[in-house]
Amino acid sequence: MHRRDFLLKSTVTATAACVAQGFSSAGTAFAQTPAAAAKPKKNTFRLKYGPHFGMFKAHAGEDLLDQLRFMADVGFTAFEDNGLMQRPVAVQEAIGKTLAQLNMTMGVFVIDAGDNWKVTYATGKPEFKEPFLKACRDAVETAKRVNARWATVVPGYFERNLPIGIQTGHVIDILKQGADILAPHNLTMVLEPLSDNPDLFLRTSDQTYMICRAVGSPACKILFDMYHMQRNEGRMIEHINWAWDEIAYFQIGDVPGRKEPGTGEMNYQNIFKHIHQKAGTAGKTFVLGMEHGNFGSGVEGERALIEAYVKADSF
Repeated sequence: MHRRDFLLKSTVTATAACVAQGFSSAGTAFAQTPAAAAKPKKNTFRLKYGPHFGMFKAHAGEDLLDQLRFMADVGFTAFEDNGLMQRPVAVQEAIGKTLAQLNMTMGVFVIDAGDNWKVTYATGKPEFKEPFLKACRDAVETAKRVNARWATVVPGYFERNLPIGIQTGHVIDILKQGADILAPHNLTMVLEPLSDNPDLFLRTSDQTYMICRAVGSPACKILFDMYHMQRNEGRMIEHINWAWDEIAYFQIGDVPGRKEPGTGEMNYQNIFKHIHQKAGTAGKTFVLGMEHGNFGSGVEGERALIEAYVKADSF
């Protein structure tokens, strides 16, 4: 399953419900929230873990803003939404207002010109440039509505008929132009190496590090998705250390299965401890996006997910 599709069902359903309920001129939902299950206790986490829509709908219902409130009520201090740019402006504004009220940090959304899963930027063909740059300009306006600082970029597939160095040069060229649009607005594209299939151009953290250094902009950094990097390169803590200076954002998912920490082979307690200590020494703060599914279903599955983060965060 493509990573941009893996939350599609929950994202589309939640958005449709939110729009159907309607928003006032101030951007707040006026529909009543369905009766929800009793909330678990509020936790204090060491790191800024960021859930996504659909992760807690058994407790909070389908309403997007109620889901945000539930996330805050149980202690999460960040949030991410891959499909944010596809939501109506009124919904974006309502999300931004609610995040501000809850003192939650907006994590990544995806900049997608429709070319993330095609042979595109590696070709150097001019027809791919303007759609990408337009998507960057649109992303600036989206980011303003939710106070976002990071947006995910995927450079598409390999062009198998060109040498890898030429492909890399083409990708660097287009990313430089995108970074020039984003940088004045304090919005950073975070490049994500992926493991979904062997055709994806960007696959490892060291490759992404090299490209970020070549682009040479504060608006072009690494999204270090630990699920994908465990599958593609392993040695998690070493690779985090090597790429550290170019990492701006982390994402989480255990292997195998792409579910919450503790459901696979990865020792997330040690990884979180390492990130926490290294970030503290460097004076940095990261959002760690919870870009994974729930291992269990319903209320009990959601409670188990929360407890998994309580355990992994108890270092």
